[in-house]
Amino acid sequence: MEAKPARLSRTILTEIILPADTNYHNTVFGGRVMQYIDKVATIASMRHSRRGVVTASSDSLDFFAPVKLGEAIQLEAFVTWTHRSSMEVFVKVDSENLLTGEKKRTATSYLTFVALDEHGQPCPVPAIIPETDEEKRLFETAETRFAARKLRKEERNLNL
Repeated sequence: MEAKPARLSRTILTEIILPADTNYHNTVFGGRVMQYIDKVATIASMRHSRRGVVTASSDSLDFFAPVKLGEAIQLEAFVTWTHRSSMEVFVKVDSENLLTGEKKRTATSYLTFVALDEHGQPCPVPAIIPETDEEKRLFETAETRFAARKLRKEERNLNL
């Protein structure tokens, strides 16, 4: 299976935050951001694997700033690293005040997806070729995150 550049999985989703998306602070619900993150990461992982996928884990979701009513939220996702059938996807979330043009980093997240064959079983995925400095940095640190995920899963299984 031939490796693919990370840029081929890059996916951007932009939405405007409307009243139904907000809490009593007039900022977007965290759960809505999580929904957008899972959606954009799903598309990125399917673009890379050209397979159906399932979300295997959400390693982290770090919020840095709120997104306010009427602002745009933009999510960018791409596959950073692969294992046999799994893909790590990085998502960065930015907000934009559409009246002033001010932009800020709102959140970042790492998720893991597994590619499935036509029988719903995990199947191999292509390796990643990082090209940009950001892609290279995330690729180089991915095995450490993979090991931490594996350890966390083992510890969780011991406590069941």
